[in-house]
Amino acid sequence: MSGLALGVDTEAHLGALEVGGWTVAVLGCGLDQIYPSQNEALARPIVESGALISGFPLGLPPAAQDFPIRNRIIGGLSLGVVVVEADEDSGTLITAGYAADQGREVFAVPGPVTSPQTRGTNRLIQDGAGLVTGADDVLEALKLARLNQQIELRQAAPETELELILVKLLDHTPTHIDDLVRQAGKPAGEVGATLALLELKGLVRHIGGQYYVRG
Repeated sequence: MSGLALGVDTEAHLGALEVGGWTVAVLGCGLDQIYPSQNEALARPIVESGALISGFPLGLPPAAQDFPIRNRIIGGLSLGVVVVEADEDSGTLITAGYAADQGREVFAVPGPVTSPQTRGTNRLIQDGAGLVTGADDVLEALKLARLNQQIELRQAAPETELELILVKLLDHTPTHIDDLVRQAGKPAGEVGATLALLELKGLVRHIGGQYYVRG
């Protein structure tokens, strides 16, 4: 889940595609206005194995004031946000702030204190963001298992009180994660991580747009 921007966003989308995963690009303009234009070719495989989404109408060109809205959508759709590089005035910090406000986990990759591009990430860690040295740090924090563990978990019965509550709340009618958070009475980050685990077990399915059904 990223913004199709040049740099880290591009590498994140490419990394997911190269290992056969899915990725979602959130645009800060209309879906017919791919921005930046250098990533038009990248947008095509993203559509085939994920999605391009936007909160803006068709035909709306990119404008600086609209990108914070795009960043809010990225934060809300994510289980957690990983900030790889950011100066102190970076728009990426806006995404991290939105994610924290929405109950999502925030992570940051530390960097040299002398580098302008890591002043923002180091500040996030000072403020309590999870320090990331590799993918395992994120997987562990979100309670997501590796492939061999995923295979064992599929079709397993609910093991915790929250897992049982969420399974009971779901049926074949799509339910938004915000409704599940409200009905379960638990923090959004905890509900999101538990839904991800239940999906690995085959007990629930994410059908897109943060809507879930019984598996």
